[in-house]
Formats: sequence, structure tokens, C-alpha cells
Amino acid sequence: MPSTTRRNRRRDTPPPRTGSSETEVLRGFLDYLRSSIAAKVEGAPEPQVRTAAVPSGTNLLGLLNHLTFVERSMFLGDEVTDWQATFQAAPADSVAAVLARYRKAVQAANLVLEGCTDLGAPLPRPRPDRPAPSIRWALTHMIEETGRHAGHADILRELIDGTTGR
Repeated sequence: MPSTTRRNRRRDTPPPRTGSSETEVLRGFLDYLRSSIAAKVEGAPEPQVRTAAVPSGTNLLGLLNHLTFVERSMFLGDEVTDWQATFQAAPADSVAAVLARYRKAVQAANLVLEGCTDLGAPLPRPRPDRPAPSIRWALTHMIEETGRHAGHADILRELIDGTTGR
């Protein structure tokens, strides 16, 4: 287990101070969590970033890869046939490549959300085979999903090189 030195500690970034509307609060917290997990993966060393640190096989790069698929499925309507497979990045994928894909998916999701003003309305996405959830539900679910995996990433990154903080 690595020792935590002062240089490995990152200053915690406090939760966002958002506007007062429900939309601003939900989107602000989702973006905060998105940034937090991307920061956990950025700069993580190979091969530890893709090495399982727990019996379930969970690894840092796989978490971000998974969240890329979740963003694209939820907000862009992409179909995922094997969710378990999304927890592993391809062997040829670099940290930079997975980060870039995640950031691109987040950017595309945010473009969709820009046009959503009624939180009770269904999420606009091209999935005629399934009814879309409300925008409120989708944002709340994504906060839960991203927050849960950001917590996993906190622990995995600390095990890799002692880096802590949000």
C-alpha cells in the first residue's frame, strides 16, 4: 500500500454553489461529480490505472469507460447490450483516450440538456423502443451513478499512488 505524502494530497473542491433553480442545482452537482471522477483518472499511472484492486475486478480506467457508456445511453440514446463489458477499457486505450471519450460524451449530453427546460418532460433521445424517463429522473440517476463510481475511484486512486481529495 502506498504511503500518502503531502504531495499526493489534493485539496478538496467543495460542492458547487449553484443558482437557486432545481435545474441549476441538479446540473451543477452532476457536472461537479463528472469533473471529480475525470480528475481521479487523469494522471493515473499505467498499468495500475487498469489493474483490478478489488476482487470484483473494478479498476479506475474501467469506471470512467463505464460512465462514458452510461452518459451516451442516458442522454444520447445509445444502446448497450453488455453493461458488464463497459467496465473494462480496451487494452489499446490510453488514459488520455478514455478521458477524451468521456469528456466528449459529457459535452454531447450537456448539449442535449441545454434544450431541456421542463424537468418533468421526457428526456429527448432517439430510442423509440423504450419510453424516455423524465429529465429530472435522468439527472438524479446520473448524479447517483456518477457519485457512486466517483467514490469507488477515490479509493482506487488512493490505493494506486496515495492521491486523495476531490
